[in-house]
Amino acid sequence: MSEASEPSPSRNLLMAGLTPASQIPESDTEAVQFLRSAYVRLTEEIGRVIVGQSGVIEELLIALFAKGHCLLEGVPGLAKTLMIRTLANCLSLQFNRIQFTPDLMPADITGTELIQEDKLTGTRELRFFKGPIFTNILLADEINRTPPKTQAALLEAMQEHQVTVAGKRYPLDEPFFVLATQNPIEQEGTYPLPEAQLDRFMFKCFIDYPSEDEEWEIVCRTTGDEEPQVQAVLTASQIVLLQRIVRRVPVPEYVGRYALRLVRLSRPHHPEAPEWIRRYVAWGAGPRGSQYLILGAKARAVLHGRYHVLPEDIQVVAYPALRHRILTNFNAEAEGIRSDEIIRRLLEFVNASEESNWLRGQLAKILRPTASS
Repeated sequence: MSEASEPSPSRNLLMAGLTPASQIPESDTEAVQFLRSAYVRLTEEIGRVIVGQSGVIEELLIALFAKGHCLLEGVPGLAKTLMIRTLANCLSLQFNRIQFTPDLMPADITGTELIQEDKLTGTRELRFFKGPIFTNILLADEINRTPPKTQAALLEAMQEHQVTVAGKRYPLDEPFFVLATQNPIEQEGTYPLPEAQLDRFMFKCFIDYPSEDEEWEIVCRTTGDEEPQVQAVLTASQIVLLQRIVRRVPVPEYVGRYALRLVRLSRPHHPEAPEWIRRYVAWGAGPRGSQYLILGAKARAVLHGRYHVLPEDIQVVAYPALRHRILTNFNAEAEGIRSDEIIRRLLEFVNASEESNWLRGQLAKILRPTASS
């Protein structure tokens, strides 16, 4: 093999398995290529266990490297739990699962203080016993089966990556990633998530039925005696470093304004909102929608080996980032129009080239005096 065709050291290290955090290239461009290689390897490893669902897997990884959280919605039996557990194994992260039930209490999630007696001295003191939330990847299984009081136990952890018990703060280990699941077909005995909690999730991902060929492969894999094993690709410290790389990805102003305009025009009270937004939408996306559109687009650009964000990145992440932030009204429900349809119309209504032309006009105003001098 010629010297020019040899893979880079970081690629060799990655393909060999885990690498120490110090081996991540220091330059941003090489780090982007490192993350791209890791993404390819991660999808390959997850594919050993999970059949299909490539779009959902990409959305999960985008949210992970953007330091966000995900809400997965799908009917039973679509391997939601298996997908999350496999992802944790591929990332060499600690994984905990909480089965949400109506009798679950906040202390069952965060932990509690108990009286502990010292057998040597006989003294008693309160000692904090950590709950399952102290992990890297937390699966909140069927989160809508527990009352809002218990659901709210996740809010501080998701936003501030800490837990407060009896006035004392306990930081969570990084990275910290909440993956919640809910069943869309059983509504009896469930407690729908309040909009304030839904807004804490970066993405809402839909898991659909597999195709016929995929379902046949699932049946063949799961009815035999072989259990596929996955190898860890990244460590926790590497993921934290790569999350910082994602935030350093530049976003052209016209792309940022394109994302901003999508979010602002989703609000029915905006003066420029189209008529169908006023007719079908009760509440539009808030500022977190704009933030997560940009962060998600940055992460997607890096995962695809690019050093800058394109409008297509915004368009791809618009559905998982906005579908739970656009609240439709009774008119939409009566006509069978869901938030995904609203997003599709928004993407058709708002043209990225208009924002590009706006930026060119602004640059022309700045550069014209220099050109004439």
